[in-house]
Amino acid sequence: MKSLTLKRQSVWSATPTPFTADGRVDVASVQRMVAHHVDLGVAGIMLAGTCGEGPWLRDRDREVLARTAVEAAKGKLTVAMQVSDNSWVRVLDNVDRAAAWGVELAVVAAPSFFINATPKRMLAHYAEVARRSPLPMGLYDRGPHSPYVVPDALMPELLAEKNIVVVKDSAQQESRRKVYLAARAARPDLVIFSGSEFDCDEYMAAGYDGLLLGGGIFNASIAHEIIAATQAKDFAKAKALQARMNDLMYRVYGGPKIECWMTGLKELLVQLGVFSSNYNLLEYPLTAECKAQIQAAISGADGLGYRKDMLVPNRSFTALVA
Repeated sequence: MKSLTLKRQSVWSATPTPFTADGRVDVASVQRMVAHHVDLGVAGIMLAGTCGEGPWLRDRDREVLARTAVEAAKGKLTVAMQVSDNSWVRVLDNVDRAAAWGVELAVVAAPSFFINATPKRMLAHYAEVARRSPLPMGLYDRGPHSPYVVPDALMPELLAEKNIVVVKDSAQQESRRKVYLAARAARPDLVIFSGSEFDCDEYMAAGYDGLLLGGGIFNASIAHEIIAATQAKDFAKAKALQARMNDLMYRVYGGPKIECWMTGLKELLVQLGVFSSNYNLLEYPLTAECKAQIQAAISGADGLGYRKDMLVPNRSFTALVA
């Protein structure tokens, strides 16, 4: 098993996947995507997660995505990939492929289809992956949003597995938060990231090690400020920054109902010059209001300063597109 040191107090991106207008992985956009993350100071990217449409990608597209991202990263950030599947043997096949493509961290979430899903069988599913994986493992916990969940009472046993080095907690449950903080107290090498981007300030104040966000490709600058504020124990500032980040996300995602989610996110990246198309496999709509708010944010016409948050000095990105 390979070792991996993860930076604490950092922001990671569960990045979306760029496609061409006909639905293939866009190699040039992947290269720009990686450069954009480097400019944002993101410590790592997770490919093919929920935001990356991983469960719906073709295997050949996953390979193009991974190989291109690894080559573009050149060690400037960590490249992880979701490897979830319906049995531990299939997960391990996915891990082997990811390792061959140069991925450094394999992340597993709940299966989408699992028969006889007793708590012990669910625990065994993850434990076998952790013990046999040639790559360090991340656990992506979607809690009640997943069809199959390891109960809180069995999580300490799972988190004792040494090859599980990081958790992305998107469960949004107080009981789960307590489980993870207790596990890290018992295993100080375990890194706990929050994936709940609408209340990052609360998780950082609770003692989490960082953030792994689906919106990290555009909100990482504000997320870094939230981390800095909580480290300084300025929780009022962190709360205000969180409100600002939430407002930006609602503008991009189509309001509190998140009705434009994936298409709005990719449209933003098209207008930023990172993606070439807002094509996505989930077919979210793009309302006129959402598109207008995205344009106003990028142009600065909204007067709220979001343009500066999203367009940091683009050293790597500028060099790539020059």
